[in-house]
Amino acid sequence: MTAVKAGDTVSIHYTGTLSDGTTFDSSAGRDPLTFEVGSGQIIPGLDKVLPGMTVGDTKSVTIVPEEAYGPVNPQARQAVPRTDIPDNIPLEVGLQLQMQTPQGQAVPVTVAELTEDTVTLDANHPLAGKDLTFDIELITIAA
Repeated sequence: MTAVKAGDTVSIHYTGTLSDGTTFDSSAGRDPLTFEVGSGQIIPGLDKVLPGMTVGDTKSVTIVPEEAYGPVNPQARQAVPRTDIPDNIPLEVGLQLQMQTPQGQAVPVTVAELTEDTVTLDANHPLAGKDLTFDIELITIAA
């Protein structure tokens, strides 16, 4: 049987869970995820476990933050005055907003904390700092 190698285009079904068992993403009920192995299209830790797999193989792997979305960066959190947030935005912890850099680039942020005077916005990826477990099944390989 043909085994996956860097440069192959593969399709996988997957379920990603956190250490508490919460599912954060899954291809269940959707088409498999298709990408080129080793091209940087998926997180590095998942890319690294695919070579050597053959069609039909399944695998469960835990990926550390450094091989996924990175550690939490405290500098990516910023408290801003509530007066800087438009009144029409109903603020609550967990709300996802989009900010713009001075260069006009869109940056997704999450409301992390609210006080009477400030809103703390977090630009870290929601999965930063978390170990991610993936149950994967290799569906196809195309060289």
